[in-house]
Amino acid sequence: MCLAVPGKIVRIDGDMADVDFGGVTRKANVSMVDASVGEWAVVHAGFAIQIMDEEDAQETIRLWNEVLDSDKVTYC
Repeated sequence: MCLAVPGKIVRIDGDMADVDFGGVTRKANVSMVDASVGEWAVVHAGFAIQIMDEEDAQETIRLWNEVLDSDKVTYC
């Protein structure tokens, strides 16, 4: 299973960006979106696939944390 996770763009250099995922920074290709530093991007498999506003990003992160913290998560 693959997940798309929102992160905050902290630096852009050409088609590559540094994206902060709650204190962990990873590189992501931003060539498929119109991205700017400070925006939130949904990243899947190393590519930013959508820009979203901060309110939606924070709500998505909250929901992910709720699921991960619950006892409903099962692993194969």
